Amino acid sequence: MSMFGEHARVRDAQRRMREARHAVALPASALLARGERHPFVVLGAAAAGGFLLGRSDAKPLHLPGMGHLIGTLMSEATTIGASFLAAHTAAQSAAEDA
Repeated sequence: MSMFGEHARVRDAQRRMREARHAVALPASALLARGERHPFVVLGAAAAGGFLLGRSDAKPLHLPGMGHLIGTLMSEATTIGASFLAAHTAAQSAAEDA
């Protein structure tokens, strides 16, 4: 492949990364703001997640490729959860303002 083709692929990947960062910025900031208002909820969720991962007898990281797969799934779950909480927070603050 020519250098121009590679350059176009890199520019396309950079554009997609900017779009993905922009899409996650609002839910992430809303999640952080909610965490500042309710720190014990965030601490409890982190503790519960750590407890559940520590208590599971499965050792998925021993299989090749599973660490990356689990990391990707956790990233997606975090993004979906942040989006949900941002929407819930926006709806709740709109209800409080009314």
